[in-house]
Amino acid sequence: MSTIGFLATPQTSAAAQTLFDDDLAEVGYVMNVTKLWAYRPESLNGLYDLLGGIISAHGMDHRQRGILVGACAATLGDSYCALSWGSKLAKATDEETAAGVIKGSDEHLTEAERAMAAWARKVVRDPNGTSSADVQELRDAGFSDEQIFAITVFVAFRIAFSTVNDALGTQPDVEFRSRAPQAILDAVGFGRPIADR
Repeated sequence: MSTIGFLATPQTSAAAQTLFDDDLAEVGYVMNVTKLWAYRPESLNGLYDLLGGIISAHGMDHRQRGILVGACAATLGDSYCALSWGSKLAKATDEETAAGVIKGSDEHLTEAERAMAAWARKVVRDPNGTSSADVQELRDAGFSDEQIFAITVFVAFRIAFSTVNDALGTQPDVEFRSRAPQAILDAVGFGRPIADR
């Protein structure tokens, strides 16, 4: 039986094939997470639409998203998203900065970026443990309450996405072995191992 993570590989629907074709056009292969979400392509598309709405409404650039996802994924122990977005962040910044975010070191980030990364980690670790003082740190770094809400929703949706992938055993794509920067590969010493094939 062919599997994706812990589940049998789902039959390919027209909607799933569209996801596969998008992957092929964007990265040159079908990602393991896409194979998993072939069970419910409309759910993945819905999640992407929600994330896209937040991104466009609040002008989150690629670097900011990379910082939020990198901090979130590393804190959650999600190797897949840490490798994927760590690699993207390395392109938007440099390998040292991206690896630092994954390791929890934000010395190469701006004050606002450090506040974002710290908030993402707090939301992952203990959402009930956050305080008005934590929110004030974001305000002091220049974020409006509307932006703070958007950042929090973005992180929460990323946690949901990672949770599904990780709980069902989805391994990072074998392609990360050759495509991810070495600094990112070295920084990701947690979560599920990269697939063998």
